[in-house]
Amino acid sequence: MRVVVALGGNALSPAGGTGSVEEMRAALTETAAALADLVGAGTSLVLTHGNGPQVGRLLLQQELAAGEVPPMPMDVCGALSQGQVGYLVAQALDNALRRRQLDARVLSLVTQVVVDGRDPAFRRPSKPVGPSYDRPAAQEISQASGHVFAIQPDGRWRRVVASPRPLRFVEEAPLNALVDSGHVVVAAGGGGVPVVEHHGQLRGVEAVIDKDRTAALLALAVGADVLLVLTGVDRVQVGFGTPSARALQQLTVAEARELLAAGEFPEGSMGPKIEACVSFVEAGGRAAIGALSQAADVLAGRAGTTILPS
Repeated sequence: MRVVVALGGNALSPAGGTGSVEEMRAALTETAAALADLVGAGTSLVLTHGNGPQVGRLLLQQELAAGEVPPMPMDVCGALSQGQVGYLVAQALDNALRRRQLDARVLSLVTQVVVDGRDPAFRRPSKPVGPSYDRPAAQEISQASGHVFAIQPDGRWRRVVASPRPLRFVEEAPLNALVDSGHVVVAAGGGGVPVVEHHGQLRGVEAVIDKDRTAALLALAVGADVLLVLTGVDRVQVGFGTPSARALQQLTVAEARELLAAGEFPEGSMGPKIEACVSFVEAGGRAAIGALSQAADVLAGRAGTTILPS
């Protein structure tokens, strides 16, 4: 069985932490143990992951050092975070596999994802990136850099960039060759590096691709049987955060679409995960959302929320 696992932020660093490499290594030790159990059970595994906090810190580092070192554009920052997180994930999981005397090795592939340069998202930047500012600071940075800022629910201002739809992977053929050879591959972290293609030439663009949309596309590209979205909750809930909250063991595509339309799953949290699972199930696959610590049970349908065809 081939499984694509999309790791949420909790797999990389604890909420409210400092984001230090020591914290990330500690969190990934537990993450790797759960994933190594899947490999040990005979699962062909492909991993992808988020990078929001990591790329945010890279952007802040660049801003603070802009007077000394030329800052890098958004696509390069995405590639930097892919390498950073991919290295840590691969090392932690490889160590866990070696402890279990398993032959599979883990490789991290910096992955470019082709998007349409005419995607409407480029005309309406909406994806917040980097640190928060008060209005005067945001205006000053915007005037100096040309970056677009938008006010956030907390009243602070953040830079926003386009979030176009992913179309295909530049490295799809070598990615599949690696997976077919029995290795575990970490790919398309943070949604992948967004690039446009013109006359056969690739060029990076200032954008961030939604990581869950990319996870669904990745599952299709590698011929996965299952898409597992592993996050910090045991099950998807309706009425999340309210006294009437109710956990769901199963959710049909039709029910999911109805709840999405009703605003039950917010865009900034569970919404993209549900949409990714729905699109993969409609393409003929199986999908589930659940806690990382219960990965094997989520895969078997004993835990988490399974998305079913209508």
